[in-house]
Amino acid sequence: MMNELANQALDYAIKNVDKAEIYIEMHEGVDVSIQKDQVDFAKEMFSLGTGIRVIKENKMGFAYTTQMHRIRETVDKAISNAQANLPDENLSFAFKSDYPQIKGIYDGKINTLGLEDTVDLAKSMVSTAQEKKCHPTSGGFSADNYKTFLINSEGATFEEDSTIFSAFISVNAPDGEGVSTAHESDSSREMTINPEKIAEKACNVALDSRGGQHIETGDMAVLLDYNAAAGLLFTFSQAINGDNVQRGRSIYQDSLNKEITSSSLSIYDDGTVNGGLNSSKGDGEGTPSQRTKIVDDGILQNFLYDIRTAKKGKIKSSGNGMRSSYADMPAVGLSNLILKFREFQELSDVKNGIFITDVLGAHTANPISGDFSVEAMNAFKIDEGEIVYPIKKAMLSGNIFTALKETTAASQKTRQIGPFIIPHLIIPSLRVVG
Repeated sequence: MMNELANQALDYAIKNVDKAEIYIEMHEGVDVSIQKDQVDFAKEMFSLGTGIRVIKENKMGFAYTTQMHRIRETVDKAISNAQANLPDENLSFAFKSDYPQIKGIYDGKINTLGLEDTVDLAKSMVSTAQEKKCHPTSGGFSADNYKTFLINSEGATFEEDSTIFSAFISVNAPDGEGVSTAHESDSSREMTINPEKIAEKACNVALDSRGGQHIETGDMAVLLDYNAAAGLLFTFSQAINGDNVQRGRSIYQDSLNKEITSSSLSIYDDGTVNGGLNSSKGDGEGTPSQRTKIVDDGILQNFLYDIRTAKKGKIKSSGNGMRSSYADMPAVGLSNLILKFREFQELSDVKNGIFITDVLGAHTANPISGDFSVEAMNAFKIDEGEIVYPIKKAMLSGNIFTALKETTAASQKTRQIGPFIIPHLIIPSLRVVG
């Protein structure tokens, strides 16, 4: 049905414009929400929508609809919107291409996973937390199946089935007159989520955080857990965005072939990773996914581009024209950003430092300068290579671009948090404010 609708819309569109693109997305899923110590609600979801882009006289128009019988009207609306926009000679659509085969992004178990099953999974998180003497405050479990189909007037066409399973829980534990809080989550393209393990980890962090002590302000080593590292790396990801580079909004705009990180570090954006949360045979524009080397042993090699920014820079798209849904236009974004280190430093090597589970306020970092000031969540003091006590409250400040020149990995084990595939990171010196 999706193919037929898309072809009909494309045939109608190209009679009136120079180029056209039809993107259809069908979403089926189940979502369970936890509030306090019980399942608050559970629902099944279904949506079907199409996003239509047209180019006429170098002007782009976009419109979307969830009413499939009104696709022609939506095409007309996209054409009307194009007429109101300014011309841009860099506008284009993906050409016909061969697509890579991506493994591990669809799990057929979703076809037998019912609403009651997801409720039971959510309940198991609650019961595990209670067994650990913690109080659940919020959480949830979701299972989603996406079917996407793209076709355009340049001959590009691809369709894909994908799944994603996610769970999270927030808990608190009595801590004298107050409470100690923590949260944990996990996401996977396959049904490998372990709700009990998620709840257990959240509770362990909350329980270990009780009795927090004050820490003196000073410069010290910082060991970042996966969530904390991902939070700080968001600012770096904005600096390698080709659109930001072309607009003069990146500190790296004149840094190609220059050293920007530790020589031990290489960074890749790879939309073809087996089981990657953002892996796909093609991006939101129909450009085949690929592995792009961003940093090679500390040297900046490439930026990330969609079709428009690539054409503007007279290069090829890196397959990073991402869209969140049929209702959004594609824009430059990450697929799976991988940090790979040649050298490692263990916890035992940290003589005076702090271990941070997560950070709060990373989105407030200056995207151009890289300066940040964040609250350290569930932090612990490190003394002579050992975690010695929880920290009551601390702020962390520094510059992410400067920090990456000195950062090492704390282990070879990596985990994907959002688009980031990362190990624990050790930054030798940051300002910790007690």
